[in-house]
Amino acid sequence: MPKKFLEAGKIVGTHGVRGDLKVQSWCDSPEVLCDFDTLWLDEKTSVCVQRAQVHKNVVLLHLEGVDTVETAEALRGRVLYLDRDDVELPEDLVFIQDILGFAVYDRRVSREIGRLHDVLTTNPAHDLYEIKTPEGRLVYIPAAKPFLQEIDMEQGVIYIESIEGLIE
Repeated sequence: MPKKFLEAGKIVGTHGVRGDLKVQSWCDSPEVLCDFDTLWLDEKTSVCVQRAQVHKNVVLLHLEGVDTVETAEALRGRVLYLDRDDVELPEDLVFIQDILGFAVYDRRVSREIGRLHDVLTTNPAHDLYEIKTPEGRLVYIPAAKPFLQEIDMEQGVIYIESIEGLIE
């Protein structure tokens, strides 16, 4: 069962004296986080976003009720969440949090090679899937065609096709 609330970013500091927050975005880009009117501090505590803008690769947020630097500072280190129902994903995209831990099956060698451990999103060309093998080794597969073949959300399996030398 997919989680209703998804980690969207972390409050890493304050900006100015009026309670603005610096947020490290965990979305595809910092601009994505600016599109939401409501974020969540936990499953029961929503916060209304009054202003949001990207500044030097962080998002500056002003939340309703956070009007002083002291109030903002008290939120430092907190994670902000999105409600899954507020997000419209294109049909060919999935939430990273939904696929972590999935089995990774390599069609070239006809076997499961490990489990998805992490998705590295800092590569400018494409994401990289970090796969942990049963032996504890980490291997990296580009999360793009022709390597990424299919993600079976119901079975919890990512099908890839590696090339010789990539996983060995």
